[in-house]
Amino acid sequence: MIDSSNWQTFKTALKTALKAEPLGIEAQKEMAPLPDVSQRFDRDSAKKARQSAVMILLYQKNDKVQFPLIVRPQYPGVHSGQVALPGGKYEEDDKDLIYTALRETQEEIGVSMDDVEVIGQLSELFVPPSNFNILPVVGVLSKIPRFVLEEKEVEELVIADVNVLNDETKRKQKQMTFYSGINVEVPYFDIEDKVVWGATAMILSEFATIINNINSIK
Repeated sequence: MIDSSNWQTFKTALKTALKAEPLGIEAQKEMAPLPDVSQRFDRDSAKKARQSAVMILLYQKNDKVQFPLIVRPQYPGVHSGQVALPGGKYEEDDKDLIYTALRETQEEIGVSMDDVEVIGQLSELFVPPSNFNILPVVGVLSKIPRFVLEEKEVEELVIADVNVLNDETKRKQKQMTFYSGINVEVPYFDIEDKVVWGATAMILSEFATIINNINSIK
């Protein structure tokens, strides 16, 4: 169980864990929508895809370690209305994908880039429907953030407790209709009554495995 009483210990252990070889495909597969699996792990397609980055932004509040998720607005596109991590596509002026994650986090939820300490990254993940290759970046804050949402990009903010990621009662399945019209039983995280699935769930699955490994060696 991660809480604010062992925040410093957790940060140190997490930073060390993130320096190790990424857990990658096996951890991501636990929350993967099955019809997409072969495409998602096609490295040749990933190399040709548009590059992007997202941020898992950790901070302590009220005896909890938390991170923000965002609900995307409704729009004509494959990710309309989905729950996601703050982030977006690489721009030509970005010096690297870590900068992309920091910039997009600042733009979308108002957390200054200067306030974020980047401690590592997870495995990249290819998203076939939108042709994006995503780098998940992990950052920490030394204080409770004041979120300011960019209304054109963020419809709602969802605050998650890291402990929910390894709570088996919060890992569920439901039937969903894919963009291709196929009906599939999809694994998802139930976070604050939101359905967190797809690429975001796969990224959080790898992160959950890292947290579980840290807890198991205490």
